[in-house]
Amino acid sequence: MVTLPTAFKALQEQLLNAAEKFATDAQPLSEMLIALMTDVEKASNEPLEIFPVCHHSPSSALQMVRRLREKPPKVIYLELCEDLQNTVENLRDCKLPVALQAFAAESESFSPKIMPLSVVAPITEASAEYQAIAFALQNPETKLVFVDRAVDFVFQWEPPDKKPVAESEEPASDEAKMHGSAIGVEVGSLVPTFDQFLTFLLRNSNTRHFSEWWDEYVETAIIGADYETYRQVMFLIGSLMRRLGTRNHDIEIDRQRERYMWTCMKKHMAANKIAPSEAIYICGAAHSASDVEEYSVTNNNVWEIPERSQTKWLYGLIPSSFAAIEYQFHHPAGTVSLAEANWKKNLKITGLKGFSLNKEEKASKKQQSQVAAKATNSNLTAFLTRPPELAAADTEQLLQWCADIVGLARKNAYLASTADSIAIYQTSMLLAGMRNRMHPTPYDFQDAAITCLEKDRTPKKRNIYQLCQILLGGDRIGTVGYASLPPLAQDVYDRLQPLGVNLLAQTNQRALMDFKQQPELLPCSDVLWRLYYLLSDRIVKPIMGDRSLGSKPIQESWEIRIGKYQRDIIMLGYEGVSIEQVIEQRLKQTAFSPQAQTSDVLKATEDSILYARSLRLTQELGEHAISLLKQETGVSDAPQVFERVRRLVHYYRATPTGLPEWIERFVTTGYGHYATLLPQAFADRGTTPEQIAGMLNFIFTLESLALSLGCNRSQLLIGVKQSSQGLDDPAKIGLLWTTEWLLTLRKLEEIREFFDEVINNEMLIKSFPEYLNGFILSLTFAPRISKFVVELLSKLFATVPDKILLPWLPSLILKLRPHAQILQGLIKEAASNFPNTLPGFNNWVPAWSKPQPENKEQVKRVEAAPALSDNELKIREFLLNFPATTNAFAKLLGIKELTWEESLETNINSGDRLSEKEVKTQELITANPATLNYFANIINSNF
Repeated sequence: MVTLPTAFKALQEQLLNAAEKFATDAQPLSEMLIALMTDVEKASNEPLEIFPVCHHSPSSALQMVRRLREKPPKVIYLELCEDLQNTVENLRDCKLPVALQAFAAESESFSPKIMPLSVVAPITEASAEYQAIAFALQNPETKLVFVDRAVDFVFQWEPPDKKPVAESEEPASDEAKMHGSAIGVEVGSLVPTFDQFLTFLLRNSNTRHFSEWWDEYVETAIIGADYETYRQVMFLIGSLMRRLGTRNHDIEIDRQRERYMWTCMKKHMAANKIAPSEAIYICGAAHSASDVEEYSVTNNNVWEIPERSQTKWLYGLIPSSFAAIEYQFHHPAGTVSLAEANWKKNLKITGLKGFSLNKEEKASKKQQSQVAAKATNSNLTAFLTRPPELAAADTEQLLQWCADIVGLARKNAYLASTADSIAIYQTSMLLAGMRNRMHPTPYDFQDAAITCLEKDRTPKKRNIYQLCQILLGGDRIGTVGYASLPPLAQDVYDRLQPLGVNLLAQTNQRALMDFKQQPELLPCSDVLWRLYYLLSDRIVKPIMGDRSLGSKPIQESWEIRIGKYQRDIIMLGYEGVSIEQVIEQRLKQTAFSPQAQTSDVLKATEDSILYARSLRLTQELGEHAISLLKQETGVSDAPQVFERVRRLVHYYRATPTGLPEWIERFVTTGYGHYATLLPQAFADRGTTPEQIAGMLNFIFTLESLALSLGCNRSQLLIGVKQSSQGLDDPAKIGLLWTTEWLLTLRKLEEIREFFDEVINNEMLIKSFPEYLNGFILSLTFAPRISKFVVELLSKLFATVPDKILLPWLPSLILKLRPHAQILQGLIKEAASNFPNTLPGFNNWVPAWSKPQPENKEQVKRVEAAPALSDNELKIREFLLNFPATTNAFAKLLGIKELTWEESLETNINSGDRLSEKEVKTQELITANPATLNYFANIINSNF
């Protein structure tokens, strides 16, 4: 049996006697208890004073204040990543909680799956680490040294496994997402990772989670203990959690960290000649009695620290919140706020004053409370054998809670009265008794309030549980001060200053801008639009106004939430020193990505015009778009390419400088490229009709510009002629025939004859929707074909029997549905052909059903004759009614007397076209204009 030194011999005997009475096999239990006591003795006798802590524990923070005020050390060694130390100077300008952060956007040493790399260390006022940091910053004679592994080793030793987050694990609020995907590091984590031990612990203590167990059985017990008793209890609990509550894998990681920390401390003490009695080591209770060889300053064993990777880390501060800390470290909601309330309550009880960087206050060497003398045998023994003390403040606090929760419930439309306050108090006492507790805990109070006040439905937004969270402290969101912000964030704050809104406020701010009255606000609008482009509508949201090519803003209204989501703009600061630089980097990253297509580069080019306003960048992206277009062998993004190029062409045509060289080269390159790819696109079954329509849109819409820049239409003619070989897709046939019709390679009569056969053939009519789909797609580049499409649909519904039409009518509707915008033009064309009233259909004959003239010369004459306007019709009617004057002029010109054979009605019914005699007269006057000019001069001189 292992024996302990005399100091803990009495406690050892009591523990062994208890093991013999309550354990069936006393040997393993006694060995475990002796091992625990050995760890306590080992940590207590270490020459370098060890201060064990628990993460965000108010008792640890309170004991830290007592220790530092009683005996300020020369050096404070703190268990935090050593490369985060330079960021603590910026805590002076912050409102807690905030988090120290290390960030790396890219690294060649780690897997791309876990990028970007981010580590956060949240800091709250009710934590021992913040009290130590604040004390050291206020007292320059005390040196603060972070000794834990660098953040690079966090990923080297234990790479995170980024799995999809389950829906049940998603954060409940935006505040809980403030850390993003960062890995959290903490000082003094004691939550058991061995699930069986944790389950056993909670079941036998009538608690629901570890935070409740800690608060009930440890926190309330040690917060009022003397300093040495606190240390010994924490050593004991840390040893227990290390030996029973931690998985083997986690223990190995802890040992690596302990080797690292003891090596760093020994090197620093040797280099600066620090005696062990002049320093204090703040670490998690589980690290206080390590079994590594490097443990203790009594030996010279050091560990060879491995090399860091070549990853470039950036450091700074980001705002945090209680909800984010709880979500990061898997604490139940309300844990940190309860700790904060407990911290403030005990500061008031003990009369201590915590250290705060917001108040420049020198720490006095002595205050009201005194730290107990060096540990004696009786401290831990007496603490473990006496019942916990009941503080009067706890009862007063419970009574206040019972009254306040009823008041909150009333404000939220609950029917509550003073009787409910009494019921909540009595229920809290009852629950505490059932759970073997001396006094109700906040968790007992919450359960009692829900039992007494909660209804079947919530009257307003918040239920009783949420009201209890607000009452017990609620969530708190930190703010990083202006001086602690990265340069990019400071630049944004400076440039938005003319708006006159509070950018640090946690509430939504509204900015109204009238650029006619205040043109000096235009730069602010540019900044807001750039932030909107980079971060979407999370931190800035336009309520009125937009930004598009060629538009000039008149008025804008913005909702600004920079203070609420400050982390987002801080994260931008890791990408560059200005938002313009970040935009340029992101645009280039998108455009020069290996997966980027021509349409993606053109989108980046358009965005560079809207947000970057850099001619150099726009030209660079445009040149890259040309090179990508030349390399493309497919046409998958042809519709998007056409839409973006057309928009850019229209924009540049409206500018004083006109089209830049790169857009002209893009149009000429695209014309030839798509004309060459036409045969391949029509033959490839993987190319959709929509994509081919996009190619033809580009070709015909921008053809005049391309031809003016030196392109040759023969490329298109050759490509179209080659495309007709072996084509069997009906939709593509419709596109090809429309193209051939535009190029006069196919007559409309041939197409009409083909579809007359399709409509009259029951076997072929099933493919009619596919043919029609091709012609409808053609409307975007050949709007004149709309008359023919109306004709086809009219013939279809007029001639096809219902028994044939109805079965495939749904497929026709499905084909037409995606073309809602294109169909608008088709509807207008139909409206111009059909009568405007229902009676007009009685004798109406469609234009395509009228007999066509057989004489080719007559057809040519009729087609060549222009339609008459209303004024011309009136003049024509006057001449027909009074022919004498016209006959006199004809006789004067040497023309035989005219015969007026056609009546006005005949001419009107013939389509308002000129008669044969009128055409001859018009030709005569056109060929001999001198006579007409002579008569005109005579008339002018007389009138």
